[in-house]
Amino acid sequence: MTQVFNFSAGPAMMPREVLEQAQEELLNWQGQHTSVMEVSHRGKLFMELITQAEKDFRTLYHIPDNYKILFLQGGARGQFAAVPMNLIGEKGKALYLTSGHWSATAAKEARLFCEVDEINILSEGAELKVDRLDFSDIADQYDYVHYCPNETISGVEIFDVPKVGNAVLVADMSSNILSREVDINQFGIIYAGAQKNLGPAGITIVIVREDLIGKARKATPSIWNYEVQANSDSMINTPPTFAWYLCSLVFKYLLERGGVKAAEKRNQEKAQLLYDYLDQSDFYHNFVAKNNRSLMNVTFTTGNDELNMKFVSQATEAGLQALKGHKVIGGMRASIYNAMPIEGVKALIAFMEKFAAENR
Repeated sequence: MTQVFNFSAGPAMMPREVLEQAQEELLNWQGQHTSVMEVSHRGKLFMELITQAEKDFRTLYHIPDNYKILFLQGGARGQFAAVPMNLIGEKGKALYLTSGHWSATAAKEARLFCEVDEINILSEGAELKVDRLDFSDIADQYDYVHYCPNETISGVEIFDVPKVGNAVLVADMSSNILSREVDINQFGIIYAGAQKNLGPAGITIVIVREDLIGKARKATPSIWNYEVQANSDSMINTPPTFAWYLCSLVFKYLLERGGVKAAEKRNQEKAQLLYDYLDQSDFYHNFVAKNNRSLMNVTFTTGNDELNMKFVSQATEAGLQALKGHKVIGGMRASIYNAMPIEGVKALIAFMEKFAAENR
């Protein structure tokens, strides 16, 4: 049987070792002869699990003590609404830096709750690139500044942190959290859906500075109110216990393998290998400027829609799954999150070489 590598943009592949442990414990977790899904979320064993999960995540990402970590539901889209409901104050408006589909979608949602100024920081000429990141001259007039450091659809990543002076910086890191080291102190809020680097779909992590908690507008539903959630251990309702458990296993898996620093090194090696091949190819093309090429989502095309469809079909038959590009831009997309081994990238390149030779 051909070895299968899953290049899905999300829900994405998870570490095999994590899934094997979950499989082994599925019917007998902690010697209870029940699944983790069947025990009380407020019971002693599960409370110990979430306490350790927060500790491990805090260690992994070097999260300071003055930040709360919330394990919520609703995905990043839920946070598109929760952020303005919790942060909009006397200034009454927010600045959104848009660099692609998801940052623009976040800005659209925020307009339901506040005044939004939107600045497109993506140049869409021969190459996609981010031109401007210094907004320190205007940021103070906003309650917060929001951006998305990695756009999964186009494969554009912003490696430098925008300059916003003393303003609150909010980042949607759904697709690159734990993929490389960041200075948490530069952010007021970081949020991320789990289904790319953290675990399965169904849980969302919010890292929020403590001084930003307790400012939600009165009409904010309790499930989106950071203060209510922080005071309730993220459990004002029954949480997605199995997803939380799987995240806890991923955190331990990463810690055992050198943490985020080591993961970043592996991610750089994988991405460099694939981009080096694309750069020397006259058959495939990537249209992202080198300084903004995503470590997580590598987009490419043959320039021919029919040939692209053929590529995706034959790649799937060869055990290289989910390489079809997003419908917004077409082409192909290889998502190579933390769990993707370098062997998967090598297998993809070998297939790309064979396909190019057969279809010139």
